Amino acid sequence: MTTITRNLPWFIRDLGISIVGQECYTSLVENLDIGDVQCIKYSLSKGLGIGIVVGGSIMKVPQVLLILNARSARGLSLTAYMLETLSYAVTLAYSYRKGFPFSTYGENFFLTIQNVVITFLIIAYSSPPRARTSKLVTAAAATAVTFAVLYTIPDSTLSVLQAGTLPLSLFSKLPQIRQNARSQSTGQLSAFAVISQIAGCMARLFTTATEVGDTLVSAGFALALLLNLVLGAQLWMYWGKGDAEAVKDKGAYELRSVEVESEKRNFVTQAPQEPAPWQAPPTHRVATPPPRTSSASGARKWARKVD
Repeated sequence: MTTITRNLPWFIRDLGISIVGQECYTSLVENLDIGDVQCIKYSLSKGLGIGIVVGGSIMKVPQVLLILNARSARGLSLTAYMLETLSYAVTLAYSYRKGFPFSTYGENFFLTIQNVVITFLIIAYSSPPRARTSKLVTAAAATAVTFAVLYTIPDSTLSVLQAGTLPLSLFSKLPQIRQNARSQSTGQLSAFAVISQIAGCMARLFTTATEVGDTLVSAGFALALLLNLVLGAQLWMYWGKGDAEAVKDKGAYELRSVEVESEKRNFVTQAPQEPAPWQAPPTHRVATPPPRTSSASGARKWARKVD
């Protein structure tokens, strides 16, 4: 068997080495040494990391589609998504500047982009038409400035910001959790996104401990896992209630529309009919006052004429 594994095509060999390294590729693939626990853990971590990066590239797409199809961001907290986006961006910049393998943080790149899109959609659908453009421009400018600052600040300052992602992750989830509890509904919150985040955080704890060993990053994923579990519990408790509220609101809106239309028809029916251009305008007869009673002198004069 080792004869086959040691003579695999060059592109398979190069791909395997690029993923797990020369040492582990030789041990696990060429020599078939299944007792090399260290390389098995490392290879499993690499496989999970690549899977998380691929999954992260589409994790928030269902959430975007939900908002676009409903043309509403009901149930989504703007504050929560802004803080979560900032947390993703800080972790992305910290991992990149530290030179960590892309498989250990690559999903943050895609999640940051998707969160920015969701944030813009929330602003667009929750703002009045007159202020929508100005708010979107302000949000775009703030996003560009934030990315520029994270790319240029010193490493020491970036490490402090990475430590700050712990309370930032907490505060990014609390508004959404509080809004769900207050409305007893999860609104347009995507179940796929929440479940994917739970699975991703669990896998990230393993990959970070295996490949990176950074305490700050591990603590951030642990806290994110806990908060995502709370969101998952809310999805389970409030499942279907958001649809009932949406149907109720839609029914109330349609009933009010019918009432308004009925009032309009009654008003038109009761309003005076205007004559057509070819019809003569209606004439209004004015009663003449009765003849005044003649005076006494007039009566005497009439009496003399009769005589």
